Amino acid sequence: MTLAALIAIAVLTCKRVKGAVLWGILGGTALYYLLGLTVPGFYEGFTDGMNFNPFAAFGDFGKYAFGKVFTEGFDFSAYLADHSATELALMIATTALAFCLVDMFDTIGTLYGACARGNLLTEEGEVPNMDRAMLADAIATTAGAICGTSTVSSYVEASAGIAEGGKTGLAAMVTGALFFVSMFLSPIAMLVPGCATAAALVYVGIMMMNCARSIDWLKTEDAVPAFLTLAIMPLTYNISYGIAFGVISHTFISVFTGKARDVKAGTWVIAALFAVMFFVTH
Repeated sequence: MTLAALIAIAVLTCKRVKGAVLWGILGGTALYYLLGLTVPGFYEGFTDGMNFNPFAAFGDFGKYAFGKVFTEGFDFSAYLADHSATELALMIATTALAFCLVDMFDTIGTLYGACARGNLLTEEGEVPNMDRAMLADAIATTAGAICGTSTVSSYVEASAGIAEGGKTGLAAMVTGALFFVSMFLSPIAMLVPGCATAAALVYVGIMMMNCARSIDWLKTEDAVPAFLTLAIMPLTYNISYGIAFGVISHTFISVFTGKARDVKAGTWVIAALFAVMFFVTH
């Protein structure tokens, strides 16, 4: 189903059909349920456990998630029962460092990739208004944590919208409004199988690969960090881990080839922080 939906997205894109990704997901979903007719017992108990009340999810959200960081998030009694206060402080510090680096570089990588896809980078190859974008992401991440949701951050899936022409604040506002409406349609969204949405994610990855053509693959000191960055991301399911291995390998290669002076101060700091994070959390 994923391959079929991916090919459908590619064909529709080549034919310049607007909303190719959305049509690919819908087509993959329809094909999934049609082929389900050929599988004995596919539809038996299909709706078991499904609650089609659009407000049911809000009840669970208010009961189990919203504001729990204040009522339960600071209760460390279970941890202190087997650990000292010093170990608790170290655990909090290392966890905060790990989350900070992961979230920050996830955002940086996503912003760069999305802007590169939409030809929005400056002449110097930088993301425009990076400071404002990072501030907006930080505020959203904090607000999401207070609400008890999964991390509210910029996601690489935005590249699909950019590819369709959505490059302004208006497009983002419309997307936000549609997300609000979708909260009441979550029971319907549950009917869309993962194999259909996976095709969209694969296609987004394909679109972002165009950035790799700018890498000088015949220059070892550039090729190795670049390859590690590209390879580690899917192997660890983490964008920032890929960036970490790329930065650390770049720093080591520069040091042992006599080019330590070419490494910028910020790169040294980032490499050191990543090294500390890996050492204390793994």
